[in-house]
Amino acid sequence: MTFDVQFSPSWYVLFFAFFLAWLVLAIVRRKFIERREVKEQLLLGVLGSCTLLSMEVFATSMNLWSYIPGNWPVMLWPTYFVAILFGYQLLRFVEMLLSKGLRENSLRGV
Repeated sequence: MTFDVQFSPSWYVLFFAFFLAWLVLAIVRRKFIERREVKEQLLLGVLGSCTLLSMEVFATSMNLWSYIPGNWPVMLWPTYFVAILFGYQLLRFVEMLLSKGLRENSLRGV
């Protein structure tokens, strides 16, 4: 199994799109983020990346799909990590919006 570090520019666009989306949501939610939540994000990112990496290894070893020798998508793995962080922030953002809406409705007696 060999690794290649030359990737299509599209991979970098995808990576930075997820990274910037995560960053925007993190900034929007910054007053709600606690130290524990940062640890949760990192743990979820690492465990999710391990899961997706093992999926790649399993799928290629079972010939479900293959990569040209020397062309393993190493850029895909950091992209998985950032996409998982973005998903976490998006989930927490939606949770915040819904709880805010529920609080406002309960204050109005709805």
